[in-house]
Amino acid sequence: MTVTTRIAQSALPCAWVLTTISVLAPHAAAQPSPAFPAKPLRIIAPFPPGSVADILARPIAQKMNETWGQPVIVDNRTGAAGNVGSELVAKAPPDGYTLLLGTIGTHAVTAALYARMPFHPLKDFAPISQVATSHLLLVMHPSVPVRTVKEVIALAKSRPGQLTFGSAGIGTSPFLAGQMFKVMAGVSISHVAYKGSPQSAIDLVAGRLDLIFANSTAVLPFIRANRLRLIAISAAKRDPTTPEIPAISETIPGFEVAPWWGLLAPAGTPRDIVMRLHTETARILSLQDVKSHYANLGMTAVSSTPEQFSAYIQAEIQHWAKIVKAAGIKPE
Repeated sequence: MTVTTRIAQSALPCAWVLTTISVLAPHAAAQPSPAFPAKPLRIIAPFPPGSVADILARPIAQKMNETWGQPVIVDNRTGAAGNVGSELVAKAPPDGYTLLLGTIGTHAVTAALYARMPFHPLKDFAPISQVATSHLLLVMHPSVPVRTVKEVIALAKSRPGQLTFGSAGIGTSPFLAGQMFKVMAGVSISHVAYKGSPQSAIDLVAGRLDLIFANSTAVLPFIRANRLRLIAISAAKRDPTTPEIPAISETIPGFEVAPWWGLLAPAGTPRDIVMRLHTETARILSLQDVKSHYANLGMTAVSSTPEQFSAYIQAEIQHWAKIVKAAGIKPE
């Protein structure tokens, strides 16, 4: 089995869950809803086709369709690092027919970066379930003469401001990883924003970028084809299934970025509808074919109750607020 194949099969466990914080309580006494679903549903993926949010949403949509006999459409609404699609769902009718595949960026990082947002990551949403978690890969164009994190830092210091890294936009986990790398390694590298990770990966392959921090779905095919060079992962420690691949934290102590994704409805969605959506989502994420599909993409399928997911989002907001403040990370 190749290193890159085993990387795709590895994943990180879900992070901690703190004391239950439920944003659903105000709607717990809502009257029972009519038969649900009685019409087609939409899952908004706030990034382009081929992005992780898009790829994770599609098996869920397909399985819901098979169960309920209603079309479930994955609708890609890109822009502002996922905030365009997220705002659309926040302002949608709270009837369970418009859902969001939210991310660590849309629901934790941007809240730490910006004082004013077009939506509140908790007050404007009804969490349904966490969906998946993973880590990022630091990859370089093969023409860049480095193979270790230490060598990347040395090269960046020898060419201040000349190296470029791409991300899916300000507030996304690849952006955060790049900013953390700059601050914690004491280097100057220039950021280039894209609509999604697949677009930044294509430019890296073409030689228009020097490096990216990317979700495995965007870069694994290129790594396998030797068109990109894998340097390290953004996990707290080496993955036991790929012990030969170093963690960035071995060179930069404390460096860790663990992306996650989850399903949310607009705030005010009746409790019974939220629970129907949760039950079906949890069932889907427990299916072996779905778990295997996610694992092959470097993701771990993770489900949680609405209350657990709400508490997790709150914990992540607090976690990243501390890191962003301590590292002095600012939007560009």
